[in-house]
Amino acid sequence: MNFLRSMLSGGVESISAVDVQAALKDETSAPFLLDVRQPDEYQGGHISGAKLIPLDELSARLDELPKDRTIVCVCRSGARSSAAARQLVSAGYKALNLSGGMMSWEMNRLPIKKGK
Repeated sequence: MNFLRSMLSGGVESISAVDVQAALKDETSAPFLLDVRQPDEYQGGHISGAKLIPLDELSARLDELPKDRTIVCVCRSGARSSAAARQLVSAGYKALNLSGGMMSWEMNRLPIKKGK
């Protein structure tokens, strides 16, 4: 099953919403959150502290991302964020995909922030 999941995600590792939430509590190794949705989706509800860079702008804005931290890519369902994570890994970043995206985050009743 993990092999199938890996193939479907293009070989990019995924992380669950619960595991992301736990990782964010560790101040020394907390991941960098990258939301790759559109601005209106982001304003409708996002993970607090996530940086918005829409997927179609990502390649032009790589210099805004840290090379020394794991980046967790976020979208609505996990499809766009999987593409973003693949792009980042191929550019030399350590990136993970938030499995199930914001849908999973909200299903787990984790906190979201509305607005900018």
